[in-house]
Amino acid sequence: MSSSSLRVPPGDRVTLETRRALLGGGISRHGISEEGAGDGTNPNWAKVARFALEKASDLGFIRAGVASLEPFDDPVRRLEAFIAKGRHGTMEYLSHRQPDGSLTRADPCHLMPGALSAVVAALPYPAPHREREAAGKSSGVARYARGADYHHVLKEKLLRLADEIASFLNRPITVRACVDSAPLLERDLAIRAGFAFLGKNTLAIAPGAGSHFLLGELLLDIPLPPSQHIQPQGCGSCRACLDACPTDAFIGPFELDAKRCISYLTIESQADVPRSLREPVGLHLFGCDVCQSVCPFNAAGAQRPSAPELTAHPMIDELTPEMVLTLGSSAHKRLVRDSALRRASRNQLARNAAVVLGNRGRLEDVPLLAKQAAAHASEQVRLHCVWALGSLLHRHGVSEAQMALQSLAACGRASVAAEALRTLDSEAFEQAGRTHAAADTHGNEGITPLDPV
Repeated sequence: MSSSSLRVPPGDRVTLETRRALLGGGISRHGISEEGAGDGTNPNWAKVARFALEKASDLGFIRAGVASLEPFDDPVRRLEAFIAKGRHGTMEYLSHRQPDGSLTRADPCHLMPGALSAVVAALPYPAPHREREAAGKSSGVARYARGADYHHVLKEKLLRLADEIASFLNRPITVRACVDSAPLLERDLAIRAGFAFLGKNTLAIAPGAGSHFLLGELLLDIPLPPSQHIQPQGCGSCRACLDACPTDAFIGPFELDAKRCISYLTIESQADVPRSLREPVGLHLFGCDVCQSVCPFNAAGAQRPSAPELTAHPMIDELTPEMVLTLGSSAHKRLVRDSALRRASRNQLARNAAVVLGNRGRLEDVPLLAKQAAAHASEQVRLHCVWALGSLLHRHGVSEAQMALQSLAACGRASVAAEALRTLDSEAFEQAGRTHAAADTHGNEGITPLDPV
């Protein structure tokens, strides 16, 4: 047995420890269902599929369907071109290949040899509270990342679904539970599963549910019949997401330059935030919801249901950039424990916080930025704090930032002093941004990445 697949016996209890050892997630076992599909030797697979989708709904998934697992064709060609153009930035995992040179993502069965079908399911997370966001009461953390770590939540629910299917069949099944950390074209599987289409913002959109959901996949060694495809509704002539992107990351419909995407800049990238993109990053601390917030498919009048496990944790919902910039090691560990925030390091989050403070434009942030520019353990964070002081001075008219920069220009850290001197010169400050803007231009090329950014 591989470490990434699990033989699920009917009715037996699989311990939490065993689950974690095999699949990185833990669940409790369910007993055998009162109404089964037979003795497991000649099941009615259509009936099993209906049962699986009903149970997925019971587990809180807002949409679910069965997908076939033949290799992908057009999506892989687009992904190959996306990688060839360097649109993936430092996300080398997107280009992982098999020994024969083919992309691992090209064939779902690379993840589980012998898989015959997959249940694809969408777990909803809370949509933005528009009044709260409009009042500036947002932590700057993308909505999907404010609750419990969705990787664990999704895997647990998928494995509970596997338990139910095994009990219904009254026979063992082999499964692999996948989330967006697996090399799988999950958005294309959602389209195959019949409940979604690809939006112009490259996200999966489910009519009637929008796009505020996370995808999970349960690969199975049983031949469940694929679900019927929905009529592709599509985005029509709407381009709200393309026009609203703060960093102009969309080259065109269905074409994203990931290197300009705020989610990439604040989560995936460990490098400096390009100077030309720091102001457009705005108040985003971790990820971005803009292209979803403006989407008409997410404009339901009533609040849609969401998984309670993904409800925002107060510690994350009330997070401020000041808190993040000064996080110590222990406080950081407490913050990211069982949270998707663990994807970014403490220094990455502090770097992001410095950019947010520079964009927020408040006088009271000057002392904190000056202190961290001189004393933070990370040079990258120190230099982003210097930039933030420059932004306060030159873009927001906070004259007190000038004295802080003058003091830093005379400090003992050579890199900080040199950066402070350049930053004091308003023309040099603006020119640095323009120079980076020219270097960062994505031109009119591009291709759609059909995988998480």
